[in-house]
Amino acid sequence: MNTFEAMLANNYSEFKLEAGTDEAGRGCLAGPVVAAAVILPSNFKHSLLNDSKQLSEKNRQLLRPIIEAEALAFGVAFIDEKEIDNINILNASIKAMHHAIKKLKVQPEFIIVDGNRFKPYNNIAHQTIVKGDAKFMSIAAASILAKTYRDDFMTALHLKFPEYHWNKNKGYPTKQHREAIKQFGITPLHRKTFRLLPEQLKLDI
Repeated sequence: MNTFEAMLANNYSEFKLEAGTDEAGRGCLAGPVVAAAVILPSNFKHSLLNDSKQLSEKNRQLLRPIIEAEALAFGVAFIDEKEIDNINILNASIKAMHHAIKKLKVQPEFIIVDGNRFKPYNNIAHQTIVKGDAKFMSIAAASILAKTYRDDFMTALHLKFPEYHWNKNKGYPTKQHREAIKQFGITPLHRKTFRLLPEQLKLDI
């Protein structure tokens, strides 16, 4: 972790109740998109906290109970593959973030969002921040919760559909995952509006 990443800021705004939100699973071929929202205390510090994509799975799992125990509030929400197909992945990601914010036990005064797209939530001021998960602790914490909850969900689904190796690829478009789609077809959990195979083969749904 470089010096910049090690100096994650607590807040973007002047508000104490600032919620960070992020999602996981946007680029997957199967399964839900999962979002989390987190309000951290102003004095929160942890040496491991960083964008979940930069952390090992072990460290993400280590941080999750710490974040949940020390956060002023947190919420996690799932939007399934059927709704993703109905409203598209961008709208589904934003909807998941809205649902996660709604689950917070205290209403935030300000919302910071990883990325560059969001829709207003309950007239609460917000700011989108590109690569916000590597700049602000609450977004990094939300990134970790979203990622670990989704990984656990896909690992559990692996028991039902072991051919697709979701315990390893978590539904992302790996070569192994796409080879399984070629061989076995798709499951009810695959996103049918996504490009499941580069060859654009017709699949039995």
